[in-house]
Amino acid sequence: MLRPLMRLAISAAAVLLSLAAAEASAQAWPVKPVRLIAPAVPGGVTDIVARAIAQPLSERLGQPVVVENRAGGSGLIALEAVASAAPDGYTILLVTEGNPLGPNMYRDWKYDTVKSLDYVSLLGSGMFVVVVHPSVPVKTLKEFVAYAKSRKEPVLFGTPGIGQRLVMEQLKSLDRFKAENVAYKGGAQAVGDIVAGHVKVGVLGLAPSLAHLKSGALRALAVTGAQRAAALPDVPTVAELGYPGFEFTQWQGFGLPPGTPPQIVARLHDELIGVMNMPDTIEKLASIGMDNGTSPTPAAFTQWIRQQNDRWPPLFKSAGIQPE
Repeated sequence: MLRPLMRLAISAAAVLLSLAAAEASAQAWPVKPVRLIAPAVPGGVTDIVARAIAQPLSERLGQPVVVENRAGGSGLIALEAVASAAPDGYTILLVTEGNPLGPNMYRDWKYDTVKSLDYVSLLGSGMFVVVVHPSVPVKTLKEFVAYAKSRKEPVLFGTPGIGQRLVMEQLKSLDRFKAENVAYKGGAQAVGDIVAGHVKVGVLGLAPSLAHLKSGALRALAVTGAQRAAALPDVPTVAELGYPGFEFTQWQGFGLPPGTPPQIVARLHDELIGVMNMPDTIEKLASIGMDNGTSPTPAAFTQWIRQQNDRWPPLFKSAGIQPE
């Protein structure tokens, strides 16, 4: 009789010791470098945001925050790397709009948008810009639609992500013109090809295209935010041009592997809010057309993700986009 009781007591003590060790480890976090996985190649908006935050976050945490670029699969490769990592706070995903969009685009997208990560905070959001190469004989979105309708062959348009593609797909569904997507792994690659004229139309992030727009290497037709971009005050929004309610943004946030200790989630949230409120961070984000839109709590960001998850299926259906 005593032996089973002793075994039970030993097992209970082991569990308590394990829990105590885990709690102590969470309270001591971080004691080694932290990886920040960015689902993009270097040079695009997502990469720029990751690097703008990594350095000040390193200083606040007292450990290096190392950016790793894991492009491909419309964010799926980066998501897999983080969702399957140990939930110890040492692997962070820079979450983007690709996460709630992915399940609507790909049949083999196996991750639940809400449950696959423990969400920390939104960082901010920016807008896309519809651009053309100067050789395309259009100066307005209305002229572009007429141009696309007049062609026998579909217009090729370049995009570095799902969100950008959906902008053009929605325009296609509203105005009934033909266009085919040319997908790129990152904003820098897409911008480079459109500036070179290999693909003459694109939907891009504001940051990597801004210098080319100002130099005349690209021409902006419209931006996709609710208001005009401060960096491009003369460029109208799509909504202004006869598409009421039309709004698409790109955003970034932080996510951790599911099951990460709440103490780590809370600590990272607090430090992240501190970084995002630094004048240097605000200035850097503003220079690339991003705002500072942090979440008051991790729970608030999780709820926002749920809302994003529910937003997209009707839009994909109305645009006629089927999962590939």
